[in-house]
Parts: sequence; C-alpha cells; structure tokens
Amino acid sequence: MLRRLAKNFRFSVLPVPGRLIAVIFFVVLFICPLFVNTRYPLLILMIASLYGIFAVSWDLLSGYTGQLNFGHALFFGIGAYGSALLYKYAGWPPVVTILLGAIGAAAIGSALCLPALRLRGPYLSLFTLALPLLMTEVVRGFPEITGGYGGIRGLPRIADSTVGEYYIILLVMIVSVLIMWKLTDAGSKYVRTGLIFHAIREDEIAARATGINTIRYKILAFAIGGFFAGIAGGLFAHIIKGAGLGVFSMVMSFQVIIWSVFGGMVSIYGPLVGVFTLYPLVELVGTTPASDYKFIIMVVIVILILLFMPEGVAVWIRDKLERECPRCKLSNVAWRKECRACGASLR
Repeated sequence: MLRRLAKNFRFSVLPVPGRLIAVIFFVVLFICPLFVNTRYPLLILMIASLYGIFAVSWDLLSGYTGQLNFGHALFFGIGAYGSALLYKYAGWPPVVTILLGAIGAAAIGSALCLPALRLRGPYLSLFTLALPLLMTEVVRGFPEITGGYGGIRGLPRIADSTVGEYYIILLVMIVSVLIMWKLTDAGSKYVRTGLIFHAIREDEIAARATGINTIRYKILAFAIGGFFAGIAGGLFAHIIKGAGLGVFSMVMSFQVIIWSVFGGMVSIYGPLVGVFTLYPLVELVGTTPASDYKFIIMVVIVILILLFMPEGVAVWIRDKLERECPRCKLSNVAWRKECRACGASLR
C-alpha cells in the first residue's frame, strides 16, 4: 500500500507543479501549530478553512453546473442556526448537531430552490438572492426560539484545545474538498456527476436531449453544495461560540463569489486560493492603521486581478506552470517539449 502511494506520488504529483504546490500548502497547514503559540493566527486559519469549504461548495453549484447562486449564505446560515438550535434545545453533542444542521441545509435549501430550477440567468440569480433575506426575517420573527437580533450564544467548542480544533477543521476541509473535487471530475471512471454537471453548464438543452434528467442533477448540485456549506456553517458557529443574523447577510453571499472569481472558477482549488489569499490579507490589514480601508484594498486587488488575470489568479499560475498534452490530456511541466507519458510534442 505504501509502495503504491509512493509510486503514485512520484509519477502523478512530483511531475505536476500545481499538485506539488497543493501538497506543500497542506503540509505547511499541518505543521503551523508547531510554530504558532497564540490562538489568533490559528483562528484565522480555521475560519479560512471553513470559508474554503463554503467557497468550493459555491463553485460546485455555480461554477460547474452554471446555476449562478447569489444567496449561498442561505445554506451556511441554516447549517449554523441548525447546529445552534439543536444544541440549545436537544443538548446533543456538536458532531451530531453539525451533521444534522448540514443535512437540514441540503434539504431545506433544495426545497426552497425547487421552484427556481426552471429559471435561468438573472431570474435564477435574483430568486436565490431573496432566499437569505427571507430566512433573516424568519429568524427575526421568532425571537423566543432563535434569539432574534441577538442570535444564539454559548455554544461549546468542538475540542478542548485550539490545536485540537485546528486539526479537526483542517481534516474536515481536506476531506470535504476531496469529495467535491471527485464529484466534479469530468474524467472520473467511477463517478459520472462531474461529466453531467459540465454538460448542463455548457448546454442544458443538449444535455436534456441526450436523456439526462437535468432537473434531478440540478437538485443534486443544490443538495451537495448546501450540505458542505452547512458543514462549514455549523463548524463556524461552534468556533465563534454562537450564531447570529450575519451568517445570512448579503456580504457573506457576495464574499464567496469574490473569493471564487479571484482564485478561478470551475477549478475547486481556485476558491481555496482566493480564500487563503484574501481573507488573511483583509484580517491582517484590519490590525493596521489602514483598517478602515481594508475592504477598499480588497476590492482594488480583485479589480486588478480581473483586469490582468480574468480567469483567476490560480488558473493563471497553473497555465504558466503546466501544459496539457493534446493527445493523452495529461498535465506536464510547461517547459517540457514532449509529454512524459505518450511522448507527443507539446510545442
């Protein structure tokens, strides 16, 4: 088993710069607690990891299937409030409440979005934009249950120590991202959802003409995106020890779009790059005298990236480092002249 893993690492990871950078990135995340002794930097990385799950789930839904969702905070908020309410009234442990909150986010989100499945373009976007606003009014309308404007406070931590919380969230992020990557992989031999999602995004009418039940797969995309966004929301509520109306805010919905576009949509790793670049940067600027301008600085950076790297910074870097073989479609280092597998010319 170890020999097989070593062989795969040698022939599938080392020759591809993007994969090697990803491995180094996750190794750095794993060893961070060995060099960081205070809670604040680890807290920033924990929240960035949760936002990473949130952003990748949006990319799965909006990037891969083309269902542009301007209200993705709905799933995040339902996961957060669902976990908080279950702990408050049932007293169940966080591992149970977070999982049930995520399932609730997938179920409620899919049910609410069911009427929108026949909508396209701006009509779908406007409909999804209204859903978090609707949920905000529901939370405000039942303050005796939801806490109203004050939200729900006093949630327990998911581990006894900050380092324990950090590693739990890091592992959840890695597993979640790997699952979503596999579900969207159009070249997978075993999971066909990725190929179907691509077909729906490119031409839904043609996909329907080939016999694909596009409604079913759009519901599936909403459910998968909602589930993982709910996981992120539930963990977020326990990390900050509460759930408030801010989890349904328009800012939350638009931030996830900004992160995904900045890093590169339809790539899975792009949203992660966007989150781990922009979120720590904004928090770092927030500790300086320029804190009042941190969002202006972020907007300027995003605008510059869109002007010079319209496909996203991660995709731009990948295209500079890698080249796809025209014959076998295998990724190679950009400066190779021949494919490392089939020997086809890369020039």
